[in-house]
Amino acid sequence: MEHDSTLYVGLDVHKDSITVAYATGMRDVELFGKVGTMQIDVDRLCKRLQPKAQHICFVYEAGPCGYGLYRRLVDKGFDCMVCAPSLIPRKPGDRVKTDRRDAIKLVRSLRAGDLSAVHVPTVEDEAFRDLARAWSAAREDLKAARCRLKSFLLAHGVHYLGRPNWGPTHRRWLSTFSFDSAWQQLAFNEHRRTIEDRLAQCERLELALHEAVISWRFYPVVLALQAMRGINFTSAIGLVSELGDLTRFEHPRQLMAWIGVTPSEHSSGGKRRQGSITKTGNSYARKLLVESAWSYRHPARVSIDIQRRHEGLPKPIIDRAWDAQLRLCRRYRKLVARGKTAHVAIIAVARELAAFIWDVGRLGMNLAVQPDEQVA
Repeated sequence: MEHDSTLYVGLDVHKDSITVAYATGMRDVELFGKVGTMQIDVDRLCKRLQPKAQHICFVYEAGPCGYGLYRRLVDKGFDCMVCAPSLIPRKPGDRVKTDRRDAIKLVRSLRAGDLSAVHVPTVEDEAFRDLARAWSAAREDLKAARCRLKSFLLAHGVHYLGRPNWGPTHRRWLSTFSFDSAWQQLAFNEHRRTIEDRLAQCERLELALHEAVISWRFYPVVLALQAMRGINFTSAIGLVSELGDLTRFEHPRQLMAWIGVTPSEHSSGGKRRQGSITKTGNSYARKLLVESAWSYRHPARVSIDIQRRHEGLPKPIIDRAWDAQLRLCRRYRKLVARGKTAHVAIIAVARELAAFIWDVGRLGMNLAVQPDEQVA
C-alpha cells in the first residue's frame, strides 16, 4: 500500500445513510458500502480509512443535511469539501442515477479537480442566518395569508373602495365588516386571526434581529450597507447573512456571478451571443438585490431616512454610497432612453449594485464603525 498517496473519498449523504466510495491516488475507484449517519458511524468509517493513506480528502454534495458532517471531519483533521451539486460534471447520455454511481462520480471529479466548493459558514454565522431566514419565512407567510383573505372576499363579491395597502384604514374596515352566514363569518375571522398572528411573529423576529445583530461579527457591514439607497435594516440583514464574508470574493465580478445576475452566454467561433441572467447561486440574495435596485429609478437624493442611517458612519462609506446613487440613477435613465424596458434596466442596475455592495461591505469591515450606534 502506498502510504504517501492521497485517498479520495466520495460520500453520497442522505438522512439515514451515507454511501462511500474511495480511490487511492490514480488507482481504480472502489466501493466501500453504506454506513450510518450517527457520530459513532462516522468515527468507525474514519478509523477504517486511516490505514489506507496518510492524507485523506472527503467530498460530498451540499444538501438538506447541512454542514454537520463537514465540521466533524474537519475537527478530526481531515480535508473535506462540500461541493455545489449544480456544477458537478455530467455526461449528456448518462441516464442512470444511483447512490453508488453518485459516490463514485464524486471521487473521480474530486481527483480530477472538477468540483466547485461552496462556502461553509461558521456556526455563529449559520445560526444568525437561520434567524434571518425565519423572519423572511414569516414575511412570506404573512403575504400568503393576506392573499388568501383577499381571495376569500373577492369570491363573495366584497370590494374595498380605498387603497388596499393593509394600512390602518384598511385594517379598520376589515374589523367592522361581517357576513350574514355564521359559517362564513367564522372563516373570515380565522383568516384575519392568521394575519394578526403572522404580524406578531414578524415583529418578534425583527426585534430579535435588532438585539442579536449588535454582537454579530458582521454588524459593521450591516451598518455600512444601510448607507446605500434602497437597503434598509432588514435588507442589509438578509444580504449579509446570505453573502457571508465579502472578503472571500476577490473581485466584484465573482459576487455578481455568485448571486446570478451575470448574463448567460453561448458563443462559438466568431459569434458572441449573450442571453438573460444565469439566475444561479442564492435566489433570496438575488431577490433582495433586485428589490433594492428598483429605488434607483428616481433621481439621486439623500432622504431623511438615509441621513438618519448615515449618523456614526465614516465619511468614505457615505461618499461611496453617494457615488453609487449618482452612477446607478444615471445608468437607469440611459438604459431606458435607449429603449430598454424597465425590468431589463433594473437587472443591469442590480448587477452594478452588487459591485458597490462588495466595495461598501469591505469598507465596513476595514474602517472603524461605531458599534454602539444601531440603525433602526
